Amino acid sequence: MSEGVDYGQFEEGRHVNYWDLDHPLERALRRTYTDEEYEWAEPHLAAFGETVGRTIADNADYVDDHGPELHTYDDLGEVWNHVRYPLEQIENDRLAYEQGIVADSFRAPPGREEPMPLSHTLSMQYLLSYADVGFDCPVAMTAGAALVLEKFDDGDLTEYADALTSRTYDDLIEGAMFLTEKQGGSDVGANETRAEYDESVDCWRLYGEKWFCSNIDAEGTLALARTEDAPEGTQGLSMFLVPHADPDHGDGPTTKGDRIEDGPLEPEAVNDQLYRRLKDKLGTTAVPTGEVEFTGAKAYLVGEEENGFKQMTEMLNLERLSNAAAACGLMGRAVLESTIYAANREAFGDTIDQYPLMRADLVDMVVDHEAATAFTFEAARLLDVRERRERTGRESADATGAHAIESADDAYRLMRLLVPIAKLRTGRMAVDTASYAMEVHGGNGYVNDFVTNRLLRDAQVLPIWEGTENVLSLDVLRALERENAHEPLLEAIEGALESATHPALADAAETVDAEYHDLAGALATLAGEDGEYAQLTAKRLAHYVFDVFTAALLLEQAQVALENDDGRPALIARRFVETTLEDRPARGIASGDRFALEAFESIVRGVPVEPETLAEPTAADD
Repeated sequence: MSEGVDYGQFEEGRHVNYWDLDHPLERALRRTYTDEEYEWAEPHLAAFGETVGRTIADNADYVDDHGPELHTYDDLGEVWNHVRYPLEQIENDRLAYEQGIVADSFRAPPGREEPMPLSHTLSMQYLLSYADVGFDCPVAMTAGAALVLEKFDDGDLTEYADALTSRTYDDLIEGAMFLTEKQGGSDVGANETRAEYDESVDCWRLYGEKWFCSNIDAEGTLALARTEDAPEGTQGLSMFLVPHADPDHGDGPTTKGDRIEDGPLEPEAVNDQLYRRLKDKLGTTAVPTGEVEFTGAKAYLVGEEENGFKQMTEMLNLERLSNAAAACGLMGRAVLESTIYAANREAFGDTIDQYPLMRADLVDMVVDHEAATAFTFEAARLLDVRERRERTGRESADATGAHAIESADDAYRLMRLLVPIAKLRTGRMAVDTASYAMEVHGGNGYVNDFVTNRLLRDAQVLPIWEGTENVLSLDVLRALERENAHEPLLEAIEGALESATHPALADAAETVDAEYHDLAGALATLAGEDGEYAQLTAKRLAHYVFDVFTAALLLEQAQVALENDDGRPALIARRFVETTLEDRPARGIASGDRFALEAFESIVRGVPVEPETLAEPTAADD
């Protein structure tokens, strides 16, 4: 029987295989993928976990200190819009894209007849974020832009779609999404960028400013603009693809290979836009984020005119899940760094992971990571159910779990609710986990020589990208109102609880069942309140849904694991319920609970747990 992982053998959380050390992702994907998909994916994810741990992680530290540089003008004062990247970032780009981080979810990879589901790009982004959340931003937007063109392009932009999904770096372009404007911010409907059709060049031209443009020099940028006489608000916005280079210079999109071989664009090949400056950000250095002024930039209409915001929401669903997957990956790295440090750092005659307070903290960090990963990839699984039907015309025949939602329509309704909650909650959890990882390292963790410094700086953007907690909470209300998403939500929770029949789960299941009924009552009450009150409680509601749904999901997964002689997920589920949902008198201080001490080896180091030992809760020592 396995003795778990000896974290004392490692010096730090690099030069390791992140896939091999991340069991929460493995369990989530066994549930999310079909058996055939998992069989194909496992060796590829193992290879990618090795690449990220051995090479990309080291490169990411260098890029953090020597990030991209913008040269707006050439030596003669002509607009150049040239972003210079460190060679280490170019190497990371090549390694990630050529291992299929985007391509495999849009083109059939070697050894398969069909593309992998979108959860596959999310799983690779998760592993990438062990090394660099900043780099994951352009990867996520490349996948998002590819999804938009797959859904809405009528074939005119095939060259761009093919380049976004290329498995060959030299033929690749990256995507971006320019939404934010100074006067609007999260109020996308206030956008003022306008689009005018230019018959002389048979394309549109954009005029206006975009204030927060990540991956500023992407060749496959999607932007929203208002055409002449279009109505105000989001309903008047159209979507455009805006190339970095003037599309009338050269043959097809300007690829990554073109830039390496040919160098910066000549001034006459620059599209009519001005990259004014890069933002001096707290973190995520790898992705150049700046301000763009469209001065007649050539652009192509994507999909139907005045349907741009609706089309962009399809990209936002994937981007928000990418944000959540990145948060989970960063949490995984923070937990790994903390566990390794605690297993090696000696104080008062012993390593600090032998002391009760540190053991309790590490246990709860692991449980949070497991909970965040389970919730995020359940939302991803629901997205795949819907996308599989759109791509193949078939309903998913491989959904797993007692409460699995087979209908693509119900899956979409529940996904619309879970996606903003996944992004909302995991972003905050990543900040808290990274912050405590820094504390575990003490003063060393606060300085830039240690990766915990960068993890916290990078984590802080995760609650902001793709919508703040307040914006996402309002999206939760919209999903409940417009999609009646409470129906599949309550059905899913009830089904999960009905499946949790093992005696080891009885007490936790009883707690969750009580909270389930309280949540149902809260939803019913909220439906009868006015809009102002609903907004006032929206954030609390979003967190409540996460807590109850995740608890039920972990119990369901624990039941399956117990049936396969694996008791560890039951410990995870019980601890999550205890710390999140149970009302403990005197905050549990007088309870005699020694769970963190007795479960440390199993939860943190992965030592197997025999199910029969869990039938009764562990008694407190006298």
